[in-house]
Amino acid sequence: MEKVKIIKEQLKTTQSRQKSYSDVRRRDLEFKEDDWRISRVAYKLELLLEMSLVHPLFHVSMWKKAVGNPSLIVPVETIEVNEEFTYEEIPVVIIERQVRKLRNKEIASVKVLWQNKQVEEAT
Repeated sequence: MEKVKIIKEQLKTTQSRQKSYSDVRRRDLEFKEDDWRISRVAYKLELLLEMSLVHPLFHVSMWKKAVGNPSLIVPVETIEVNEEFTYEEIPVVIIERQVRKLRNKEIASVKVLWQNKQVEEAT
């Protein structure tokens, strides 16, 4: 009986650990009444004509709740997007220069501020 009691306690501990892990990773999805279009798990988006190459149906498991920072929003008009929905990064200014010395050689690196990016996003 003592061994059964120990096993039950260990199982309870393991279940609690698994539950806390899954609770952290679980996300609540909230949708408005008119959000769903196709079925209970698939949603159809009404996209702009410029985005006609993007498939408009999405499964709800792909959606994530976004909490945005208004200061990070870049107006779409300032970014020139091509047909493949990519854009060219244009360097604006070199913020920092650094030379790393290894055993036999020196490696120069620079930190660049890119167009449409903030200083914190410089690479």
